[in-house]
Amino acid sequence: ISYRNDIRFVSMYQNKALPINRIIEKSMTSRRDWFLQQLGITQWKLRRPAILQGEAAMPIPSNVRLLIVAQSPPQHQDPLFCDLLLSLHLTPEQTYSLTPNQLAVIPKDRQYHYWYLGNHEPLTDAQVHLQSPVLNELYQDGHAKRALWQQICQYEKDFYPDAG
Repeated sequence: ISYRNDIRFVSMYQNKALPINRIIEKSMTSRRDWFLQQLGITQWKLRRPAILQGEAAMPIPSNVRLLIVAQSPPQHQDPLFCDLLLSLHLTPEQTYSLTPNQLAVIPKDRQYHYWYLGNHEPLTDAQVHLQSPVLNELYQDGHAKRALWQQICQYEKDFYPDAG
């Protein structure tokens, strides 16, 4: 074994120079793993650590006024969908569809209005959120249509800020 000024470790068996700090780091990691195992602590490894660092944030276009949260997004040509957007004075380009899982990675730099399509609880603390069954069920259920219309009326001042 020989040491030089640049703190290198030379293995007697393989004659390869390895940085000593890598060797120490590796032994410390395995020692820490051993201690955690002895304490009965389960270690987890993130599958996508980039999400925690903000690298996977979904960019939302600046013209979007309504986020539609649904397992399967509505078709922009759907007559009921178009009628609902007309009642809100919105165009399909001013909406953005995403799944409940994608909702966790949207930027939080601005406020959005939400429309939850399906039978799940609102996943945000947004002030304005509409909730209804999926469009196929909404076609058949007059009570659900009425409830959605009442929600639109409730948030009228938020959707139409210019209407005094």
